[in-house]
Amino acid sequence: MVHSPTLKTIRMVEETLRDMDESLITTAGLKKILPRKVNHNTLLEILEYLEEIHRIVTSVKGITYVYNPSPKMQKALQNATRH
Repeated sequence: MVHSPTLKTIRMVEETLRDMDESLITTAGLKKILPRKVNHNTLLEILEYLEEIHRIVTSVKGITYVYNPSPKMQKALQNATRH
Protein backbone atom coordinates (compact mmCIF):
# COMPACT_ATOMS: atom_id res chain seq x y z
CA MET A 1 0.00 0.00 0.00
CA VAL A 2 1.38 3.41 -1.01
CA HIS A 3 1.14 6.17 1.59
CA SER A 4 1.05 9.63 0.03
CA PRO A 5 2.06 12.35 2.45
CA THR A 6 -0.44 15.05 3.27
CA LEU A 7 0.53 18.71 3.35
CA LYS A 8 0.03 18.63 7.13
CA THR A 9 2.54 15.78 7.47
CA ILE A 10 5.06 17.44 5.16
CA ARG A 11 4.84 20.64 7.20
CA MET A 12 5.20 18.70 10.46
CA VAL A 13 8.40 17.04 9.22
CA GLU A 14 9.83 20.29 7.88
CA GLU A 15 9.02 22.21 11.08
CA THR A 16 10.62 19.47 13.17
CA LEU A 17 13.79 19.61 11.08
CA ARG A 18 13.85 23.41 11.12
CA ASP A 19 13.32 23.69 14.89
CA MET A 20 15.60 20.88 16.09
CA ASP A 21 18.62 21.74 18.23
CA GLU A 22 21.07 19.54 16.32
CA SER A 23 22.43 20.49 12.91
CA LEU A 24 22.45 16.88 11.72
CA ILE A 25 20.01 14.04 12.38
CA THR A 26 19.49 10.53 11.08
CA THR A 27 16.20 9.28 9.68
CA ALA A 28 15.79 7.06 12.75
CA GLY A 29 16.50 10.02 15.03
CA LEU A 30 13.98 12.14 13.16
CA LYS A 31 11.31 9.46 13.52
CA LYS A 32 11.86 9.53 17.31
CA ILE A 33 11.35 13.29 17.65
CA LEU A 34 8.39 13.71 15.31
CA PRO A 35 5.20 14.70 17.18
CA ARG A 36 3.23 11.97 15.36
CA LYS A 37 4.25 8.62 13.91
CA VAL A 38 4.91 8.63 10.18
CA ASN A 39 5.13 5.56 7.95
CA HIS A 40 8.79 4.94 7.00
CA ASN A 41 8.16 5.02 3.23
CA THR A 42 6.06 8.16 3.60
CA LEU A 43 8.86 9.81 5.57
CA LEU A 44 11.39 8.88 2.88
CA GLU A 45 9.09 10.39 0.24
CA ILE A 46 8.80 13.61 2.28
CA LEU A 47 12.58 13.80 2.73
CA GLU A 48 13.09 13.29 -1.01
CA TYR A 49 10.62 16.11 -1.72
CA LEU A 50 12.26 18.46 0.81
CA GLU A 51 15.64 17.77 -0.80
CA GLU A 52 14.25 18.45 -4.29
CA ILE A 53 12.98 21.87 -3.18
CA HIS A 54 16.30 22.65 -1.44
CA ARG A 55 15.00 22.66 2.13
CA ILE A 56 17.30 19.85 3.31
CA VAL A 57 20.53 18.15 2.33
CA THR A 58 20.99 14.45 2.97
CA SER A 59 24.30 12.66 3.27
CA VAL A 60 25.62 9.37 4.58
CA LYS A 61 25.82 10.96 8.05
CA GLY A 62 22.24 12.25 8.09
CA ILE A 63 19.88 15.10 7.27
CA THR A 64 20.54 18.84 7.63
CA TYR A 65 17.96 21.60 7.28
CA VAL A 66 19.49 24.24 5.01
CA TYR A 67 16.61 26.39 3.78
CA ASN A 68 17.40 30.08 3.64
CA PRO A 69 14.86 32.31 1.84
CA SER A 70 17.61 34.62 0.55
CA PRO A 71 17.45 34.70 -3.29
CA LYS A 72 21.27 34.68 -3.44
CA MET A 73 21.40 31.53 -1.29
CA GLN A 74 18.70 29.81 -3.35
CA LYS A 75 20.63 30.49 -6.57
CA ALA A 76 23.84 29.10 -5.04
CA LEU A 77 22.04 25.92 -3.93
CA GLN A 78 20.48 25.41 -7.35
CA ASN A 79 23.86 25.82 -9.05
CA ALA A 80 25.50 23.45 -6.56
CA THR A 81 23.00 20.65 -7.22
CA ARG A 82 23.47 20.85 -11.00
CA HIS A 83 27.17 19.91 -10.85
